[in-house]
Amino acid sequence: MSAVKTPIIKIGNSRGIRIPKLLIDQVGLGNEVEITVQRDQLVIRPTSRPRYGWDEQFRAMASHSDDLLLDELTPTQWDVSEWKW
Repeated sequence: MSAVKTPIIKIGNSRGIRIPKLLIDQVGLGNEVEITVQRDQLVIRPTSRPRYGWDEQFRAMASHSDDLLLDELTPTQWDVSEWKW
C-alpha cells in the first residue's frame, strides 16, 4: 500500500488520526501502540511483548532435552525436616 492521507481530528484537547485496517493488519498493531518522535516524524509501532514466543521456545528446548536444570538440587534443613508431601 502506498502513502495514505488522512485528516487529523480533534478529540477533546488532543488530536487523533484514523489508521486504515489494511495498515493495521500489515504492521500487526494490537490495542496498544508505542509512539516515538524521530527527527521530524512520528513513529507508531506495536508495543513490545517481552515474552512473545516463549512457549514455542520452551517446546523446542524440551524436544532437544535442553530444558534440564544445570545445578544439582541442594535440599535445605527445612526441606529435610519440615516438608511433607
